[in-house]
Amino acid sequence: MLADVLTVMWRERKGLLRHQGGRARAMLSLLVPAVGLGIYLPLQLGRALVEGPWALLGSVFIPMRIVGMTIPVSFAGERDRHTQATLLSSRLPDQAILLGKVAVAVGYAWGMALMLLLVSLVMVNVVHWDGQLLLFTPIMALANVALSLLVASLVAGLGVLISLRASTVQEAQQTLMTATLLPLVLLQMIPVLLLNVVPDGRARLRELVAAANPMQIIPLVMAVLVVLDLGLLAGAMARFKRARLIGDG
Repeated sequence: MLADVLTVMWRERKGLLRHQGGRARAMLSLLVPAVGLGIYLPLQLGRALVEGPWALLGSVFIPMRIVGMTIPVSFAGERDRHTQATLLSSRLPDQAILLGKVAVAVGYAWGMALMLLLVSLVMVNVVHWDGQLLLFTPIMALANVALSLLVASLVAGLGVLISLRASTVQEAQQTLMTATLLPLVLLQMIPVLLLNVVPDGRARLRELVAAANPMQIIPLVMAVLVVLDLGLLAGAMARFKRARLIGDG
């Protein structure tokens, strides 16, 4: 089984970041958020980047963005490139195909997120050097590593389910990005409603921020993501059936 998964991963690496507009365009679309989160944010925040939860922004957005680009191409792209029949006629088991494709997308996104985290740490030390090396606390470092992996896995599982039903890569990408960004937009509405609708909303918002304990919130978020990741992966395995895909193709 492991050998089959590695075979699929070796095949998939060639098409990594393959995009309708070309690989250069795909890389360019990642450049802006990478510069913002890896360079601009550290320059603005300084020590606050390593002392607070700000680095978690990159650990959420970068994996979400990369997997949102690669997973639809990996699955729906097989139909667009007319290679799905060839892949499904191979001896490779269904689970090996699914896990191999997911592993490449998740691994690449996770690696890029960790690299961005390292770049931001270097930038903080270079620009705000005061003779003391600035490092993330062990808890925040672990939170960034785990969160980036869990977010990448979450988007990958959701992306598989969407891509298997989408007729084109573009449709799959648009649907996946909408599904992943909508919860973030709704979360941003909470402070807006508190400030503009709820009486004494500004005071209540300050109370919520002051009472929030990242060390309690982060483990809860991690636990929820683990459950969602396992559920989506199970759903993807149930949906990814060779006979059904051949019929759909």
